[in-house]
Amino acid sequence: MRTDRRTLLQAAAALPLVTVGPGATFAQTPAVAPPKDVTRALAHYLVTASYDDLPANVRKEGVRTLLNWVGVAIGGSHHETVDIAVSALGPFSGPQQASLFGRRERFDIMNAAFINGVSSHIFDYDDTHLKTIIHPVGPVASAILALSEMQPVSGKEFLNALVLGVETECRIGNSVYPNHYDVGWHITGTAGVFGSAAAVGKLLKLNEQQMTWALGLAASQPVGLRESFGSMNKSFNPGRAASSGIFAAILASKNFTSSDAMIEAKRGWANAISTKQDYNEILGDLGKRYEAALNTYKPFACGIVIHPAIDAAIQLRNENKLTADQIERVDLKVHPLVLELTGKKTPSQGLEGKFSIYHAVAVAIVEGAGGEKQFSDRAVTDPTIVALRGKVNPIITPGIKPEQVDLTIVLKDGRKLNRYIEHAIGSVEVPMTDKQLETKFSDLADGIIPAATIRRVMDACWNVENLPSAAEIAKMSVAV
Repeated sequence: MRTDRRTLLQAAAALPLVTVGPGATFAQTPAVAPPKDVTRALAHYLVTASYDDLPANVRKEGVRTLLNWVGVAIGGSHHETVDIAVSALGPFSGPQQASLFGRRERFDIMNAAFINGVSSHIFDYDDTHLKTIIHPVGPVASAILALSEMQPVSGKEFLNALVLGVETECRIGNSVYPNHYDVGWHITGTAGVFGSAAAVGKLLKLNEQQMTWALGLAASQPVGLRESFGSMNKSFNPGRAASSGIFAAILASKNFTSSDAMIEAKRGWANAISTKQDYNEILGDLGKRYEAALNTYKPFACGIVIHPAIDAAIQLRNENKLTADQIERVDLKVHPLVLELTGKKTPSQGLEGKFSIYHAVAVAIVEGAGGEKQFSDRAVTDPTIVALRGKVNPIITPGIKPEQVDLTIVLKDGRKLNRYIEHAIGSVEVPMTDKQLETKFSDLADGIIPAATIRRVMDACWNVENLPSAAEIAKMSVAV
C-alpha cells in the first residue's frame, strides 16, 4: 500500500519529542518489539540435537573440518606469535590440563584453547564459511579438544558438538552479515564465541536454561576488529573466542545467569553490533539446513578474497612457463572487497603479505604456489617478487563478484594471457579433495611431529566417530 506525504507527516507529528539541547528537539521512533525467544529456541535445539540427527554429508564435512584444523594448528604452532603467547601466559597458567598442538607444553584449558586457536589461525590457512567469511572451527575445536582432555568425550559426542558449534556461529553470523562486518568487526571472533559456548555447553550437558545463559554470556564477549588484520592480533580473535566460550559455558553450568534474550533483545547482541538482524537465519530450518555442510578449506595461506587471483595466476604461469622478466604488467578485474581487505601495496612482513593482492599475484607467478612459504618474511622481501608486485594492477569492476576474478597478464612481447575464475579451488563448487587436504596437512606438520605420527593423527581424525576418546587426537598431536 502506498503511503502519501501527508500520512508520513501526521505520523511524524505524533512521535514524542526529545530535547537534545537548548531549543533543539527530534522525533523519537517508537521501539519495535523484538522477536521472542530467539536465544532460547536456539538453546533448545542445541541441548536436544543428537549425533544420530546429523546427515551423512554433514558428518563427513565435520570430519574434513577437523582434519584441516588439526593440520593448521600443528603447522602454526612454532610461529613467533605462538612463542610469544606461550612465554607471556606460561607464568600465569593454571594446572597442566590440556595439550598445545605441535608443542611440548601443557596449559590449563582456558589458555590452551586460546593458544591453539591462535596457532590454527596465524597462517590464515584455516577453514572458511564463504557466506560470511567466518573461519568457524578455530573457536570451536580449540575449546572442545581442550575440554576433552579433562572429561570423557567419545568421538561421536565430539563430532556432534563440533558440528553444532560451527552451525551456531555461522547461523548467528548470517543474521548480521554483511553490515556487522562492514563497520569493522572481525566476525570470526564476534560470532565464534557463540560456537565455542554452544559446543562446550553441549559436552557439559547443559540444560535448556543453562544453554540459554551460556549463549547470553557469550553475547557479552564479542571480540575482534578488522583493524587487526595483518598483525598478530588477528589470530588473537579466534583464540579469545575459544577461551571466552569455555568461560561462558562453565559459568552457565553452575547457574550463573544472563538475560534469556541476549541475542535478539533491543539492547542485545544483534542490535548493538549491527544494523541488520535477520533472525530467520538463526532459527530457520534448524536441523534440516546445515551451514556446517558449506564449510571450505584454503589451498592458499592468505585472505580468501585473494584466492581467485592466485588460482588464475598459477594456471597461466604453469600453462605458459612464465617467468617474471617476461611480464609487462598484470591487470585484474576485482570486486571492491578485494582492495578493501587486501590492498596493502608494500607489505614488509609475511603477515602483511597475506592481505596484499599485489604480493599474492606476484608470488604466485614467481613461485607457482600460495602456501605458507609464499607468505613468509622471506617472500615479501624477495627482490624479484617485490619488483613484480609493482606491476600488478587491480581494477575495481562492476559485475565482478568477490569470489571471481578476470586476470590478464600482458607480456613484453605484446601477448596477452587471460584467465577468468568463476569459482576458485577450495570453494564449495570446486572443493579440495580428501587427498589434497592430506597433502596440506602433511606439509604443515612436516618437521614438527614425526612422519609416522602425521599419518596416525590423520587416521585418527578420519576415524574420529569411532574413537572411544576424542582426547587421543590432542594427545598424539604434540611435539616429542
